[in-house]
Amino acid sequence: MKTIQFREAVQQAMSEEMRKDDTIYLMGEEVAEYNGAYKASKGMLDEFGPDRVIDTPIAELGFSGIAIGSAMNGNRPIVEFMTFNFSLVGIDQIINNAAKMRQMSGGQFNIPIVFRGPTASAGQLAATHSQAFESWYANCPGLKVVIPSNPYDAKGLLKSAIRDDDPVIFMESEQMYGDKGEVPEEEYTIPLGVADIKREGTDVTIVSFGKIIKEAYKAAEELEKENISCEIIDLRTIRPMDHDTILKSVKKTNRLVILEEAWPFGNIATEITYQVQANAFDYLDAPIIKINTADTPAPYSPELFKEWLPNSEDVVKAVKKVLYK
Repeated sequence: MKTIQFREAVQQAMSEEMRKDDTIYLMGEEVAEYNGAYKASKGMLDEFGPDRVIDTPIAELGFSGIAIGSAMNGNRPIVEFMTFNFSLVGIDQIINNAAKMRQMSGGQFNIPIVFRGPTASAGQLAATHSQAFESWYANCPGLKVVIPSNPYDAKGLLKSAIRDDDPVIFMESEQMYGDKGEVPEEEYTIPLGVADIKREGTDVTIVSFGKIIKEAYKAAEELEKENISCEIIDLRTIRPMDHDTILKSVKKTNRLVILEEAWPFGNIATEITYQVQANAFDYLDAPIIKINTADTPAPYSPELFKEWLPNSEDVVKAVKKVLYK
């Protein structure tokens, strides 16, 4: 095992796959000459050249469409958005073409494409640069949605996403690119659609994903001092979702808290809540609690932002509430 940064795990996954398959290429704003806005493609232009690591104009609708067309003609593009906030400019291509082409063509065309980049907030970037759109993309049939929380998962999941024959939305975080973790030097992949139990526990199940899961880890450490045992599940893949792992855990702990960096209405936590009440209602000893951002655009003020974003204290309070403590 070697300790590397999250950005290095992303770069390794892309480079390793590109060495094996010359139909894979990377395109996006500043991915080539600048080595990526977050240095996640560092050195790739030097290795693969400008035909396979392509700087684009600030035109997400245009280069998303180009990538989808090239996927229909036998290529396997990786499209980087500087942030998924900017994917809104290209969302027509993603939803109306990438997600639907396989069905609309009667299976004649599949779209092996990865759209990747950071999601959700990254500090004081204000309302239009701090949005979590995973529930939007997960709502659309035809797309797979992946959100890793650490370098090991990022590399293994990204390699699987690149090899997948369907379009995959791969969401990262500006605030995780410098995170370090152990990653095997040998070849490995992580299958899409499989959650991971990051911490075994007996009293309450906490489900989360992406960078906000760090707040669940902090809360679990605090709660352990009070002899409260938390089981933490990292979804890793939002669609397809691993309902079985969640249900099995809830049947053991009988309580569920869901932590998600998204607005409260119609999010991933809402879907999990439905699945658990539909399939494990009799095992619940308390109502499910979901923890989300405030139901407002993200504020710029640092003090307001602290109140807007979920934190470990929110998790501790929710766990104690489902335990009636």
